[in-house]
Amino acid sequence: MATRRALKAVLVDLSGTLHVEDSAVPGAREALKRLRSTPVAIRFVTNTTKECKRDLLDRLKRLDFDIQEDEIFTSLTAARNLLEQKRVRPLLLVEESALRDFRGLDTNEPNAVVIGLAPDHFNYQMMNKAFQLILNGAPLIAVHKARYYKRKDGLALGPGPFVAGLEYATDTQATVVGKPERTFFLEALRGTNCAPEEAIMIGDDCRDDVGGAQNAGMLGILVKTGKYREADEGKINPPPYLICESFPHAVDHILQHLL
Repeated sequence: MATRRALKAVLVDLSGTLHVEDSAVPGAREALKRLRSTPVAIRFVTNTTKECKRDLLDRLKRLDFDIQEDEIFTSLTAARNLLEQKRVRPLLLVEESALRDFRGLDTNEPNAVVIGLAPDHFNYQMMNKAFQLILNGAPLIAVHKARYYKRKDGLALGPGPFVAGLEYATDTQATVVGKPERTFFLEALRGTNCAPEEAIMIGDDCRDDVGGAQNAGMLGILVKTGKYREADEGKINPPPYLICESFPHAVDHILQHLL
């Protein structure tokens, strides 16, 4: 890992770190206010594909989080950027509420497949349509490949298993645009005037949040809320820079030791 410099930016995961569905993590709002009292840049990075950025921001506002739309970088944003670069027409296997972030793209006669978390589309007919397109040369773009995520009723399957199924059936590899991809973290830092070694990531997913950030040259703090399960920290090498009970504890550490 690169030589550490003074901390200039903090990347914060949303679901599982600041909130779980419509409930804020205890103390998270106050901890965010404490972090905002420092000179560091703050960006919120999320793999969520269940809702567009606007709906996500509305949810966070209802939970009384002080967050602005231009501070949020999502895997849906990264997917749209890639589609525009490739100039392709996507079959969008994403939730209806996420389609707003793809508004304006041509989806007639699709020649690419984009897959996110879309339980209503994960049926034989739609998966077979995607399978046939990929066999005929359409690129497979995964918004992310998370294995599972946290809901109030427990852990639930993420899009990863469905992406893996299409990869297996078509003998291809998906282009993944969300966490833990290095480019995702670097894009999230755009405009902060901050190098990776001057940034830290806080999240509940050991592989996607912490492992991805550390592979990009940042520090990573794993919190034991959201999807965290005992011994998750052993799933990556090097291990997390720090393991904390929750986001407020992570902020306490930053304020006391990294500024």
